[in-house]
Amino acid sequence: MKNTFADAPGQTPGRTFDDEWSNSGSDLHILRARSQKGRGAISNIDGRFERHIHQAIDDGWINQLLDDEPPRIKTTLGIDGARSIITRNQSPDVPFDRSINPYRGCEHGCVYCFARPTHAYLGLSPGLDFETRLFWKPEAAALLRKQLSSKAYHPAPIVIGTSTDPYQPVDREKKLTRSIIEVLSDCLHPFSLITKNALITRDIDLIAPMAAHNRASVAVSVTSLDHRLSNLLEPRASAPHRRLEAIRKLSEAGIPVTVLCAPIIPGLNDTEIEKIVGACKEAGAQSISHIVLRLPLEIADLFEEWLDAHYPDRKAKVMSLIRQMRGGATYQSEFGTRMRGTGPIADLIAKRFEAARKKHGLTNRSLNLDCSGFKRPSANGQMSLF
Repeated sequence: MKNTFADAPGQTPGRTFDDEWSNSGSDLHILRARSQKGRGAISNIDGRFERHIHQAIDDGWINQLLDDEPPRIKTTLGIDGARSIITRNQSPDVPFDRSINPYRGCEHGCVYCFARPTHAYLGLSPGLDFETRLFWKPEAAALLRKQLSSKAYHPAPIVIGTSTDPYQPVDREKKLTRSIIEVLSDCLHPFSLITKNALITRDIDLIAPMAAHNRASVAVSVTSLDHRLSNLLEPRASAPHRRLEAIRKLSEAGIPVTVLCAPIIPGLNDTEIEKIVGACKEAGAQSISHIVLRLPLEIADLFEEWLDAHYPDRKAKVMSLIRQMRGGATYQSEFGTRMRGTGPIADLIAKRFEAARKKHGLTNRSLNLDCSGFKRPSANGQMSLF
């Protein structure tokens, strides 16, 4: 592949290097990518479909910039012209076959997010682009109503937010997720929400009435109770104490809440397993489950960059433990193992979760929601009388 050199650091993708400078074989020096405050990824690593590798270089004129923070990248919001809103899946690893994702890309900036590689399909980077160049589906509610009105549609629980968070910061203004819940509530269609943002409490007035008839549930992701680690892993998501408070408010409103401890990263947050389970139980959670770190495609390089920037002293240990859970590789894509891993490390994590779950009387997540009351809407928004 051909190298295309950048004009200045921080504006184009970089790669991970062991030293601050790497000699490229000429008079130009490749600059190491540097973290930006409020962003998870360190660089705009090139997507797997790109023909060229981009690298930021120093041509001798920018030494004075090294002590400055890299230029901040603003979040932009484009339109996703999707023609349908419900996505189907046949994965045996998840307890549902359909989902809705109101947004593409996610400003939360979780460096480990398994959805990052999808930005490569847009010709964008799974790195900083994924968390700064977002797309929303303004016609989501209308598209949903249209799909539900089809006589060929048969109801089953819809999970909202399986790839990107439906309550990421932009939804505070757009209220796109709320419009989707309104359609599902009008149709008495069962749904579940997955989020790590306390913004979900805004919609308790819609979720609670559905939950009262076993037609709604919520899953809240809690990765760490350590504020520093959480801020580095998930820079624009709600802080741990705010997520616990959201669990408490949802539970008090009669909404069943499960907690997703995802991902568990050996050498970083695995020491918190028992504390997380206990804190979530105290907040009112009914069930809890875990997923170990997944590093498919570009995420492996992004995560190693992140370790270099924030935990260089732990990098070797963390990557070694990850490989021990993945048969010597950084990732296993096979159903049945990709979520849990294999080997002694993965087994120990699972046993600790099971022991903590039993101690606090929590269960595994279930999507046994009631579909019997579904009322099919007409294409023009009118509800059927019969």
